Amino acid sequence: MNVLISGASVAGPALAYWLNRHGVRTTIVERADAVRPGGLAVDFRGTAMRVLDQMGILDELRAHATLSGDASVVDADGNHLATMPGAIFAGELEVLKADLTRILHDLTRHDTEYVFGDSIATLTQDADGVRVEFERGAPRSFDLVVGADGLHSRVRTLAFGPKERFTHPMGYAFATFSTDNYLNLDRTGMSHVSGDRSLNVFAASHNALLRVMLMFPAQDVPRDRAAQEEAIRLAYEHVGWEAKHLVAAMPAATDFYFDELSQITMPSWSSGRVALVGDAGYCASPMSGRGTSQALLGAYVLAGELSTQDTHEMAFAEYERALRDYVAGTHEMGRQARDSFTIPVSQELFDAIAAMDTGEDSPDDIELKDYANLTIR
Repeated sequence: MNVLISGASVAGPALAYWLNRHGVRTTIVERADAVRPGGLAVDFRGTAMRVLDQMGILDELRAHATLSGDASVVDADGNHLATMPGAIFAGELEVLKADLTRILHDLTRHDTEYVFGDSIATLTQDADGVRVEFERGAPRSFDLVVGADGLHSRVRTLAFGPKERFTHPMGYAFATFSTDNYLNLDRTGMSHVSGDRSLNVFAASHNALLRVMLMFPAQDVPRDRAAQEEAIRLAYEHVGWEAKHLVAAMPAATDFYFDELSQITMPSWSSGRVALVGDAGYCASPMSGRGTSQALLGAYVLAGELSTQDTHEMAFAEYERALRDYVAGTHEMGRQARDSFTIPVSQELFDAIAAMDTGEDSPDDIELKDYANLTIR
């Protein structure tokens, strides 16, 4: 079997790893010229931790842990209001996304063909495979194509239809970037909520940097950086605490990232010989705190089913059956996190969120087949 994967962030390389391990040939095409730097810190919980261990990268990731402790929630003058437990935003293990994507690339680069600086232009399916035309490279044929290309998935648009059919905006945008740790935070964070806007900072890179994350209401999200920075300046113009200083530091950041907060809901994650994994098929939004775990678990299950079922149709169906309830749970957590913005800041609020994150209703400890040790067909 020969599989093309679009996207070299998390879901794509994780899927390639498991397919390679099961004897499948893999190619990853990525629009960027190299593995992307920057991005949010990402965390892992529950079953995702066991998958990382089976991949042999858990110890290496632990060596890069951000070691985030609890965060102090402050008012506009910096006075302490409440403590946000670290489990809310850091899970069982938190690392910078740049470290995770680098480790996944190193894990797969000798067994997977990586094609950087290109993307899929068209997909044509027939009974024998998928004919793929690229923006730059020569056309090629594959047995299957998997979109692991995120919220704005090109594969999803080509194989399933316009983004608007499946995208459910949550009414917010978020931005993240790094700056000097001028607050001298030591493995901890601080957060300020002003109405429907939040400003969060966490120590990163062994306390050398501050990781800044902003969330604010937005309907039409601009795509170019200058317009994005202007939207942030306007949104935080009258926000107190450290907003003015942090917004002023934003233009110098080399790891600036900005996007809308949306969820992706689809009636099916596959169409013929094309499937979706991770945010491309079932983004729960960063508010859920589960996007990276979803990507890892989706890749693990999809590769396992493709390697054990008799046909790709059977594999795709079982992939969905195994994960649908889990995805419904992560989507609900994303919506609940968004709705918490309308609740006044209090210690009771954050204690309730922490209990929801770790309670029996949490979707994190999903039971899955042991695909790492299954007999391959």
